[in-house]
Amino acid sequence: MPIRIPENLPAIDVLRDEGVMVMGADAAARQDIRPLRIALLNLMPNKVRTETQFARLIGATPLQIEFTLLRMTEHKSRNTPSEHLEAFYTTFAEAHEQRFDGLIVTGAPVERMPFEEVGYWEELRSVFDWTQTNVRETFAICWGAQAMLHHFHGTPKRDLPRKAFGCFRHRNLAPGAPILRGVSDDIVIPVSRWTETREADLPAGLRVLLTSPATGPALVEEPGRHALYMFNHIEYDTTSLAEEFIRDQEAGTEIGLPANYFPGDDPSRQPENRWRSHAHLLFGNWINELYQHTPFDWC
Repeated sequence: MPIRIPENLPAIDVLRDEGVMVMGADAAARQDIRPLRIALLNLMPNKVRTETQFARLIGATPLQIEFTLLRMTEHKSRNTPSEHLEAFYTTFAEAHEQRFDGLIVTGAPVERMPFEEVGYWEELRSVFDWTQTNVRETFAICWGAQAMLHHFHGTPKRDLPRKAFGCFRHRNLAPGAPILRGVSDDIVIPVSRWTETREADLPAGLRVLLTSPATGPALVEEPGRHALYMFNHIEYDTTSLAEEFIRDQEAGTEIGLPANYFPGDDPSRQPENRWRSHAHLLFGNWINELYQHTPFDWC
């Protein structure tokens, strides 16, 4: 089954070129099923790239997905044209009365700021509270995961002496967990952050599913809140870390080569994607769990 996304969204051409089935509203309406409603709260500056990354993953399953793009109500993006936001995005204020089977909350380039100093922090706290009544399952990514943990539990994020940056091996601590069905015992995941969440700071009732000896917990589940917290970027494109490396260099940020990424640590060589299959598997498992446990009349 295909993914249903807004007409004319730039991601459509990319996804079709990659073989992802994309369906228009008219064709979707003719199918006698209820699509899963999944929203993406996109806090990243390059919204078009992030839309495509997550649409690629949730559009690869056998189920019909209705994909809704959400943004903060008052926050003004400096990197995405207002015409794009107006055409394809729904504000949280507009979506407040709706229900969704799943919500993905992305990271944001504000991780070195105190949570309370982020301009949209109070509205984001309202989003997190809203997930407890209007969303069946939440999947929070990187800073979004740290923010959600801080909101509900006061969990701190700790500054790192240098950026955790590169592709790191992670251990699968719970191969029997539904979200990790079919995932290997040892997998590679891209990491790009200046802060960390330590296992010792996690409250009781949460379980670490994936972890790295080098960069700490990567995937944590909280069954009581129907939430998953992913601190790393398994959704990244092949070239995402390379582009971040160039961006940081041009900005004068002290940054080393992303670890275990460029062949032979040579930035002139094309990196290899060693996480794509597990990204698809992880999100496919998440969507399967939504489908298995969400009532037909939920939305």
